[in-house]
Amino acid sequence: MPTLGFLKKIRSKEQRDSPSSSPITSPITPTSSKGFDRNSLSISTQSTLPHALTTTQSAAPIGHESPAVAGEQQPMTEEAAQQKHAPVPAAGNTAAAEQQNVPSINNLIHPQPHDGSHHTHHTHNSNPAQTTATTAASSGGSNTHQVQQTQPQQTQIRQTKGKYTLADFELQRTLGTGSFGRVHLVKSNHNQRFYAVKVLKKAQVVKMKQVEHTNDERRMLQEVKHPFLITLWGTFQDSKNLYMVMDFVEGGELFSLLRKSQRFPNPVAKFYAAEVTLALEYLHSKQIIYRDLKPENLLLDRYGHLKITDFGFAKKVPDITWTLCGTPDYLAPEVVSSKGYNKSVDWWSLGILIFEMLCGFTPFWDGGSPMKIYENILKGRVKYPPYIHPDAQDLLQRLITADLTKRLGNLHGGSQDVKNHQWFAEVTWERLAKKDIEAPYVPPVKAGVGDASQFDKYPEETEAYGQRGHDEYGKLFVDF
Repeated sequence: MPTLGFLKKIRSKEQRDSPSSSPITSPITPTSSKGFDRNSLSISTQSTLPHALTTTQSAAPIGHESPAVAGEQQPMTEEAAQQKHAPVPAAGNTAAAEQQNVPSINNLIHPQPHDGSHHTHHTHNSNPAQTTATTAASSGGSNTHQVQQTQPQQTQIRQTKGKYTLADFELQRTLGTGSFGRVHLVKSNHNQRFYAVKVLKKAQVVKMKQVEHTNDERRMLQEVKHPFLITLWGTFQDSKNLYMVMDFVEGGELFSLLRKSQRFPNPVAKFYAAEVTLALEYLHSKQIIYRDLKPENLLLDRYGHLKITDFGFAKKVPDITWTLCGTPDYLAPEVVSSKGYNKSVDWWSLGILIFEMLCGFTPFWDGGSPMKIYENILKGRVKYPPYIHPDAQDLLQRLITADLTKRLGNLHGGSQDVKNHQWFAEVTWERLAKKDIEAPYVPPVKAGVGDASQFDKYPEETEAYGQRGHDEYGKLFVDF
């Protein structure tokens, strides 16, 4: 049975939730635009301590206005407006929430017959420091049953090392804290846009044996560019800390939304699962295993679309690897049993994610004890509640299986087997890749003003940043 080394902390119900409108640009690119586009960030949660502080971006306090999303299970042809279990929105937001939510699910279930040429208000990104990095778009046709596999365009590796300094930003409040760092909201002194800066204490990273994972996170983020992945604009360091400049995503964690809703109705879970599927497909096409899929690492932009964040466990693996890392509830059996594993562990995790979205709990959870969770994972027995749609259950049984010769995503058809499953039959993948389908929930945030209302407040850092002098660990992070 594995130890807790390199594992994420035990999940807590106290964990919380992260957007923008005009094209995102590098923090040093001047602009006259006042609106700020999609943003996102989360600090790494690579703690070896079972009760370490949460390091992902936190969501609104419990007293914050409730989202108008979750509803009871409905037949897939019914509109989301008829779902009954949605939390009551705060006064003044009900009408807007209903107006947003009704067409959102309907658009997913009943895609428009045209080619998706109408507004795509938030899919065009500018690239940091004038480099070219194209977003991946599905090359498939409008036929939802026989779409082509999403193939990302060739992305140039962005140069992120030493691009910025602390002088480029005005430090704002803390968005989240973790076992060896924190995330700050910052404002660029050049274009007045808001970003998130992840600050990692070198001494703590070294002490917790996370040097390799930290360098891998920077390396993986430098190589990727996709609508549903966080963007790393640049990195820099001083004698004490590492700094990673990323998007600030105002909408918060999907985890927080799920806890407020208890569980998502079938169409809502399908929407989020479909966006994650496209992101995993892209990462795997670049031989990258993500290895930490869970609601806490899925942020919502201001339009309600997902951004996968926290690449602390991501790694380029063309064949197999053996590292034990991840979150206990989401670990595949081959990881738990210390066997070599490949990218198929992400498809297992997708199954766990879908199960949690539909049920409100993970299939192998047992009192929060990691060892008991491991035992349940190895036993492989999953109890499916009667309210799960038959198509969803069939997909889950094909994802949450220890038999790698049967696990979808690991077969000859690859990710296309997942996308072609009957549960996703209504999804128009080409439109979804363009964010041309409205999300089922739009976070109640103001764009372009650094609205951090979806995040808890934390005591601010007392140690001054930007210190100079002897750098004991600088040689371990030469690419920052």
